Amino acid sequence: MGAAMAELLHIENLSAGYGEAVILHGIGLSLAQGETLALLGRNGTGKTTLMNTIAGATRQHAGRIRLDGVNLHRLPSHQRAAAGVGWVPQERDIFKSLTVLENLTAVARPGAWTPERVFGLFPRLAERKSNMGNQLSGGEQQMLAVGRALVLNPKLLLLDEPLEGLAPIIVEELLQAISRITRDEGLSAIIVEQHPQAILAISHQAVVLDQGRVIHSGKAADLQAQPELLDSLLGIAGPKD
Repeated sequence: MGAAMAELLHIENLSAGYGEAVILHGIGLSLAQGETLALLGRNGTGKTTLMNTIAGATRQHAGRIRLDGVNLHRLPSHQRAAAGVGWVPQERDIFKSLTVLENLTAVARPGAWTPERVFGLFPRLAERKSNMGNQLSGGEQQMLAVGRALVLNPKLLLLDEPLEGLAPIIVEELLQAISRITRDEGLSAIIVEQHPQAILAISHQAVVLDQGRVIHSGKAADLQAQPELLDSLLGIAGPKD
C-alpha cells in the first residue's frame, strides 16, 4: 500500500436543518483527496440536506465542515464556491435565458476545467453551445449543470441525484463522464443517488444515512459486493426503539 491520501473533506458532529427543524444529527465523515463518496439512503433520510449543508444552503446547528483546511461552516454560501465547492443541486440551477456557452463563461474561474474541456467531455453540449438553456433537454441541462460546476474548478464536486429522470442512454453518458472526471482526473466528489449499484461502481467510499444519521460507512466495493447488506441498509424504516 502507498501512503494514505491527504484528507480533503472532514465533517464532524454535524447537525443541521431548515429553520428550527433539525434533520441531520451528529454526522461524521471524511473523504480523501481524489476520492468519490456514494451517499445513499432512502428518500427523506437527509442526503440532500447534507449536500445543501456543505454548500451552505441550510441552517447549521452544530459541528464542523472543513474542506482542504478551510472551515466551510464559517463561510456564507456564496464564498464556498471560492473555497472549492462545486455544487450541482437537483434543480440544476442553469441560466435559462443564456446560451450554453454563456452559462459556462459566466461562472468560469481559472484552472484546468475550461468551457472547451467541458465540450470535450459532453459532445452534446458542444453541438448546442449557442442554444439557450431553456432549449435543452433534461439530460442536456444536467450536463450543463455539471459543466457549470466544473468550470468553477472546484476541489469537491457535489452531485445531487444527477441521473434522476433521465433516459438510459443519457444516464450511461453521464456516468461515463462522472467516472472520467473523478477516476481519471482525480476530482473528489460526493454523489447522491437512488440507484446505488451504478454509483457504487465508480465510488471509493460509501455512506448510508437513515433518519439523518450515518448508519453505515465503508468502502464502496465492499458494499457493492454485498447486495443483501445494501438492501437491508436501504430498507430500514420506521422509528428506532
